[in-house]
Amino acid sequence: MEVTSANRKCPAVTGSSRKIKDNAADWHNLMLRWEKLNEDGFTAAENITTITLTRSQSDQRLLLDDPPSPLSDLSQQPPLSEQPGGAAELQEECCKLQDVVHKMVAVVTKMERLMTSQRGVQDLEEFHFGPEGRNVPLFHSWSTKHFNEACGFLLASFQQELRLKQMILQEVGHTVTSDLCMVYLSCWLQQPFLPPQTRLTLEALLLETGHRPL
Repeated sequence: MEVTSANRKCPAVTGSSRKIKDNAADWHNLMLRWEKLNEDGFTAAENITTITLTRSQSDQRLLLDDPPSPLSDLSQQPPLSEQPGGAAELQEECCKLQDVVHKMVAVVTKMERLMTSQRGVQDLEEFHFGPEGRNVPLFHSWSTKHFNEACGFLLASFQQELRLKQMILQEVGHTVTSDLCMVYLSCWLQQPFLPPQTRLTLEALLLETGHRPL
């Protein structure tokens, strides 16, 4: 369920509390957006590996066949762009994957802005209440420093995962070994830099700010 401005309004929450609660909702929505992009990207990456491996296997079979046919026979073959797994189809899937990664960059950029906003809240709290912060927590038990640490962990995780996605984008279309293709696909799908702790951190953030019932 997406958290929207309509279901996160609470007249009793103002100032730093309001900003932190809104940021928590934005983290939730951005992570939902990321998961959808990850699914779309996996589909494109899977199609790319299928095309490249099919072309590689076809080239290997040609090398093992009898001597090539005369040029007159070759001229009767359709151009590569019209053959199954041709260059046009590969280019289309690569563009789809590139578009997904560009959108992931935009998601992480928005996460960086949320982190900047969270640091601003902490700086403001320290200005008013000193380095230790206020005596009474903004919500249930977390200090602004705790919110800062949670958001910092989420941002660092997604920044690392984005770098992995960008590397896969650069390499997957040029890989012709099935084992390496499977490694790329597995890394894309499993997202090693987004361990279960990232989801737990988000859920804790939503619980603390009242987006999830205790």
